Amino acid sequence: MLAVFLLGAGLSLARNGALTTRTASLALLSGLFGLVVFQFTVGNVWGYAVEYYNAGGRWTDLPFLVPFVAAGLAGAVVALRFESLAAGAWTAFWTFVVVAGLVAITAWMAVGYRDVAE
Repeated sequence: MLAVFLLGAGLSLARNGALTTRTASLALLSGLFGLVVFQFTVGNVWGYAVEYYNAGGRWTDLPFLVPFVAAGLAGAVVALRFESLAAGAWTAFWTFVVVAGLVAITAWMAVGYRDVAE
């Protein structure tokens, strides 16, 4: 996490040029914001992986991998199309969230219907 903070602060300082109280404060806020975004993103992905595994799934199952593949493809397309890494990352994150939700609903419905049929 220290590396993420330092990267965010360092990039902010590199963009702003001269070191002043204002640029140092902005770099501190940028580093902290980057850290919060990193923790939120990694926390959600890790939570998704752990919950899937705890429910009896394997990390090589297609339903588990679909959100990662969709997010990676969508993020890459947007990043290349608009030449913006931030837009690509934002797209990848929200694609992951939406596709993971759709996969969860689909799996829940399939299991529910299978249980009712038995």
